[in-house]
Amino acid sequence: MNRRKAAIAAAGTIAAGALTAGLISVPSAVADGTTAQERTAKRSGAAEARGVKIAAARAARAGIDWKDCPADWGTKAGVECGWVTVPLDYAKPHGKKIKLAVDRARSTGGKGKRQGSLVYNPGGPGGSGLRFPNRIPDKNPLWAKAATAYDFVGFDPRGVGHSAPISCADPQEWVKAPKDDPVPDSEADKLAQRKLAKEYADGCKERSGDLLPQMTTPNAARDLDVIRAALGDKKLNFLGVSYGTYMGAVYAELFPGHIRRMVTDSVVNPSRRKIWYDVNLDQDIAFQTRWDDWKKWVAEHDDVYGIGSTPDKVEAKWRELRATAKKDPVGGVVGPAELLGFFQSAPYYDSAWAAVASVWSAYLKGDEQPLIEAAAPDMSDVAGNKRSENGNAVYNAVECNDAKWPRDWKTWDRDNTRLHEKYPFLTWANAWMNYPCAVWPLKQHDALEIRAKTSHPVLLIQATRDAATPYPGGVELHKRLKGSRLITEKDAGSHGITNLKNPCINERVDAYLLKGTVDAEDVTCAPHATPQPVKSPAKATAKAKAAQVPAPTP
Repeated sequence: MNRRKAAIAAAGTIAAGALTAGLISVPSAVADGTTAQERTAKRSGAAEARGVKIAAARAARAGIDWKDCPADWGTKAGVECGWVTVPLDYAKPHGKKIKLAVDRARSTGGKGKRQGSLVYNPGGPGGSGLRFPNRIPDKNPLWAKAATAYDFVGFDPRGVGHSAPISCADPQEWVKAPKDDPVPDSEADKLAQRKLAKEYADGCKERSGDLLPQMTTPNAARDLDVIRAALGDKKLNFLGVSYGTYMGAVYAELFPGHIRRMVTDSVVNPSRRKIWYDVNLDQDIAFQTRWDDWKKWVAEHDDVYGIGSTPDKVEAKWRELRATAKKDPVGGVVGPAELLGFFQSAPYYDSAWAAVASVWSAYLKGDEQPLIEAAAPDMSDVAGNKRSENGNAVYNAVECNDAKWPRDWKTWDRDNTRLHEKYPFLTWANAWMNYPCAVWPLKQHDALEIRAKTSHPVLLIQATRDAATPYPGGVELHKRLKGSRLITEKDAGSHGITNLKNPCINERVDAYLLKGTVDAEDVTCAPHATPQPVKSPAKATAKAKAAQVPAPTP
């Protein structure tokens, strides 16, 4: 799910998830194994199914004209870039087209070892995958074995970055700080936030044109199949993280016979009852849990940070900081909203624990500058602000289009007021983040029912204390993908765990990608190493960047 700026991180991703699985009954199946509901859904998507076949065949003939990458794409030497053309509307494959930006780094093992392309999505909706191929020229040790067999391929999904980007507001205005405290003190505060959300939703319609209605996860999955064809691969090899797991799940439903390898890391709960309103409500609970984990760690290292010797004392300092910043924003620009945008990095990623604590510790010792640099927008970074607003626009467009959201304010007010009482860290900020979907000016679709038997088992990887995509999401998708295998990282909570060192997980991912093997049963792994404290904000931030923390973006 999409979040505000986290300055300590190196690359962008956005998380989405749910805390409780909300099990639903399996509809009765007829002789061919499909339900009446599923047959109706397939008939309603018949035009799109024909359209994607036409588009994929066209892309297979055209291929990709690989060239040196533009300087502003963030790629390393040795990475090539190109374009894949897809229909704006898959029901009209001969109509208007858009181009998707793609890049690749060639496999390192030579022709005898190459198995195809490994396509990556980091999350979102709204994340760019273009930096994934950098793992090969960077010689990332966790991915060295996979690199011998696969070209690493990234892409900007439709509407993102270089792929016909959409917008809902002027980026420079959108990033301005300080913003209003997301926690309302009165009904007037709630009304003001609702008004801002309505203006934003209307701005999406005004600024994003005819692409906006076509911003859906099923269309993103269709785009993925066209990219597969353009790459010359008969079947897809895919690594999806966070929202990328939902993209993968939808792909599995639409193209179950096209999967060669699929790894889903930090899984969004795919239940139709959860996508997307309940996913966000459940996430509020999970973030509070992981926030409490981090407070305990900070208290254990009070000799380093001096914030508080117990979790309760750390919480008291947090509330004091929020109150102070609300009354008098730090540096004139960091209020409660900006604080939350930075501090939520800690519940997201273990590798951010030391950086957030170090910045906070410096502030308490009288040095405000690290906190201002970490939490305030950089108004001179016009390109970065444009990327942030674009990511937020795509987040809203896809989630608001994908599924039906409550339209009545009473439902939102009741649910978030109730949750805030016990889980105050994220609840109201999350509500306002998503409230444009309550006043969305376009048609909202029924979420796709995910139940598939894929041509090769899907590998799911999930940490039990993940805040952004809580553990029951992995369990739920596991139930819905027949033959899949689930690797559980127990007593851990970092998000995007295939990029962390844990041999129990790393070795199984390599075996799956290289040999196609999965364990006979689901596997539980011990947690990866607990973060070590780092006192200096600069050193802690450098360590977080070196760990390639995927940053939540606005």
